[in-house]
Amino acid sequence: MSTILDRVFAKDPFEKEFHQAVTEVVRSVKPVLDKNPEYRHANILGRMIEPERVIQFRVPWVDDHGQIKVNRGFRIEMNSAIGPYKGGLRFHSSVNLSILKFLAFEQTFKNALTTLPLGAGKGGADFDPKGKSDNEVMRFCQSFMCELFRHLGPDTDIPAGDIGVGAREIGYLFGMYKKLKNEFSGVLTGKGLNWGGSLIRPEATGYGTVFFAEEMLAIRRESLKDKVCLVSASGNVAQYTIEKLNQLGAKVITISDSSGYIYDEKGIDEAKLQYVIYLKNGKRGRIREYADKYPEAVYTEFNGSLDHNPLWNHKADCAFPSATQNEINAKDAQNMINNGVYVVSEGANMPTMPEGVEIFLDNKILYAPGKAANAGGVAVSGLEMSQNSMRIKWTREEVEAKLKGIMQSIHAACLSASEEYGTPGNYVNGANIAGFVKVADSMMDQGIV
Repeated sequence: MSTILDRVFAKDPFEKEFHQAVTEVVRSVKPVLDKNPEYRHANILGRMIEPERVIQFRVPWVDDHGQIKVNRGFRIEMNSAIGPYKGGLRFHSSVNLSILKFLAFEQTFKNALTTLPLGAGKGGADFDPKGKSDNEVMRFCQSFMCELFRHLGPDTDIPAGDIGVGAREIGYLFGMYKKLKNEFSGVLTGKGLNWGGSLIRPEATGYGTVFFAEEMLAIRRESLKDKVCLVSASGNVAQYTIEKLNQLGAKVITISDSSGYIYDEKGIDEAKLQYVIYLKNGKRGRIREYADKYPEAVYTEFNGSLDHNPLWNHKADCAFPSATQNEINAKDAQNMINNGVYVVSEGANMPTMPEGVEIFLDNKILYAPGKAANAGGVAVSGLEMSQNSMRIKWTREEVEAKLKGIMQSIHAACLSASEEYGTPGNYVNGANIAGFVKVADSMMDQGIV
């Protein structure tokens, strides 16, 4: 296995996030390769690690002052063994090939776990919508789609949203795609309800993360009722994680953005959550304003000199990291254990550093990696594609029931795979193995392509 990793590190020496994602999977699937030598003979893992296609392009656009700006756009079409490429677009200043390759690689296993026929892709640009006017965002999205459209199609590649790409951005992207292609097709998911979107899509990742935690707790004959929970971030994933936790009787005491975090000992109830949704989605404000509205809450600004994130250093039962990759280091993980956290369900992609993951596994807590726990978003994207194909719309109750069923199936698949390969209850190994086997068998069936 070290030969495969050495090759990856040598080919792409500066792609640390991609290395991290690949290393975890390679270590998890070694017992599968030992048991099934045909996978090694066909070099399935080596082929799975290499993207099928990497697209990079220039995105010129004009700001409100008439200045011409240039950003980089990307699309990683990672694996199409079980369906068309599917995965979000991220608009953020941190976007680069390493981050998008790691996300696309994770997406391969996540999409396989959903039980839906979805391949894996990821894309985006080093453009940050924060502080931009609606017209600037529109001009950027239109320029971005003028290049990307030639690589998309309802049976080829179907992007969705991610960090920095919400309903506004999806609308602008879809409008330009429709104009360029002269067709109305389900080529983007996360669309508005009036023009092809699905109910529960904005809520899906957050709801799914909570449903997965529910399933883990059920094994111990427990529920989320009365559990104290830590949640990071304040975007869609965090908002709807909090909403579902509230509905199930839990109490959420933290929420954050890139500047700092709120600690509210009384809990972020439904009324406070509605204020957060207005603050972040409508006003596009900062989370510190929460403390102005609710003086009993404490706002703490993030200090880059600290070697830990103080959000994770509060007494709690459960944690739902929902911000971005590598937000939890070893000290954060140990602080969580010391403060009584025994359930971690990841709403973000790879939010825990490898050293933190080891601490969770060593302490045998209920730990769900993002590729399993946050698969609800892409699952409902798949359901949106189905509704678009059939020209129908399911009710909110129907979509939520299907989402919950998918998350239950993912949990069962992860648990079964972890038991089959000798690490019962290790959801990291279970998710990697279950996703790998499905994609590997499909690649074997299709030959060397």
